[in-house]
Amino acid sequence: MSFFWCMVSNKADEDLWDEERLVALLKEGHEGAFRVLVREYQEQLFNIACGMTADREESLDIVQEVFLKVYRDINAFKGKSKLSTWLYRITVNECYNLHRRWKRRFRQDHQPLETDESDYFSELGTDDFAPDTLYQRKEFGKAFQEALKGLGKNARTVFVLKEVKGLSYDEISGILKIKRGTVSSRLCYARKNLRKSLEKYLDKDQSK
Repeated sequence: MSFFWCMVSNKADEDLWDEERLVALLKEGHEGAFRVLVREYQEQLFNIACGMTADREESLDIVQEVFLKVYRDINAFKGKSKLSTWLYRITVNECYNLHRRWKRRFRQDHQPLETDESDYFSELGTDDFAPDTLYQRKEFGKAFQEALKGLGKNARTVFVLKEVKGLSYDEISGILKIKRGTVSSRLCYARKNLRKSLEKYLDKDQSK
């Protein structure tokens, strides 16, 4: 199914955007509430999925599955966390499920995610990085994707939630149900290993 991608919000839905009211209306099966949910979160969830899978088509499928689960299981949401935290957790779990499926089959047709690598570079330890000055932007993009995939799912998940979504340590801790210190250590590991993997690009740029 791909029905939610073609949903169009309208002005009548705008007054639904109050989280408590939105959840109540979702539990009542209100169509307008579901439109608001999709409008507010589809891009955010897609960005998380893309960062974790590096595959646009898989990410579309994941986000669609997330919304289908929310539609079916909204009554399971008890309001103990923010709605966004619940949605992010479902998205991460779906990405993990995909990762497990990948282990059971060989992917012949991988399509790497196109990212703006410069968004992350200040976190890798060089503030004056300019991707356009490196050999070719695509070469760095490919190296960045390979480095990101090589982190392992735990470190990659924390890195994506922090650097793609800009979530706080406490928010990530709540989503992944891990200690704040674990978030910090995984993020440190991710940054250190990305810097190491991309060292030749960093050194080349800094030598100019």
